[in-house]
Amino acid sequence: MLYFVGLGIGGPYALSEKAKKIISECEIVYFEQFTSPMSERHAKFLQDLTSKQFKFAPRWLVEDGKEIIDAAKNNKVALLSYGDPYIATTHIELRVRAIQDGIKTETIHASSAITSLVGECGLHFYKVGRTVTIMSGIPSSTAYYAIFENLKVGNHTIVLLEWNQKNSFFLDPKEAISSLLEQEKEQNRKVFSEQTYGIVASRIGDEDQRIIAGKFTDLEKQNFGPSPHTIIIPGIMHFTESDALKVLANCISPPEDNTPKIEKISSQMMKKYIPMVRRALEQIRPYYRDSKEFASVLENADLYIKDSERFFSQGQEELAILSIGYADGLVDALRIGQGLEPEL
Repeated sequence: MLYFVGLGIGGPYALSEKAKKIISECEIVYFEQFTSPMSERHAKFLQDLTSKQFKFAPRWLVEDGKEIIDAAKNNKVALLSYGDPYIATTHIELRVRAIQDGIKTETIHASSAITSLVGECGLHFYKVGRTVTIMSGIPSSTAYYAIFENLKVGNHTIVLLEWNQKNSFFLDPKEAISSLLEQEKEQNRKVFSEQTYGIVASRIGDEDQRIIAGKFTDLEKQNFGPSPHTIIIPGIMHFTESDALKVLANCISPPEDNTPKIEKISSQMMKKYIPMVRRALEQIRPYYRDSKEFASVLENADLYIKDSERFFSQGQEELAILSIGYADGLVDALRIGQGLEPEL
């Protein structure tokens, strides 16, 4: 038998009676701390609750899973984890493997900091988009573009920060913010700036939990205290979210939406592309001043450019891209007709 027991976010003293009973009755109890740190005091509480074997489980042991699965074939075994067991995909995979080996499994679900912190900040959970992780020393381009995609549709982004159990290292929120700003310099998509609004939720579920919100330029000056920390990059905030955040958090500056600051890549491209094709058309026009047979080609190129400008101003970006593409093709054909290289 293999039990997956979530410890929640209120510490072991907030455990349900059912969870305590399972822990006390199991022959072997594994406690993993690689998904999130837990104090020595809390770990000792769990160890004292265990009547038989108690083992700390490093990441490799849970990912490998062989020892746990073999033990669960003839014993009652529990795997304890902070928060809810299935926030970690490693635990889902382990459960699937156990079931495939004919081992019965049972799950004790509990609150997760990842889900709880959204409500603690006063935000609406259904507006949360893809969750991302930022690691120390690793370029955060994946996180950058995931946040970009979330913001384009107005969604909030939960940004998890690296926790390295082996080195007892938790990435500081200021380093994560700095990493995103560095990515902005490389990607140049106008997603982040010192004026980007962020929320840093620290130690959610603990007595000393703290939530600080403000622009990046303000957050970079803060001391957020001990880990764990999580960052939220808000998208479009309903007025009830803004009102709640002002009450529930220490807002260094008033809540702001980040979505209006975001410009789609297609929009950024069109702002450069339309003038470029217009300029190319005007450059090639003198070559055909006396060629009446090409007058309609020049006219159509000009009309396609105007259509593109009109569609773009109306927010119909797909039609704008199609129109400017047609115009560009005609202009390139005219350039080739004169032995000129197409503009890149």
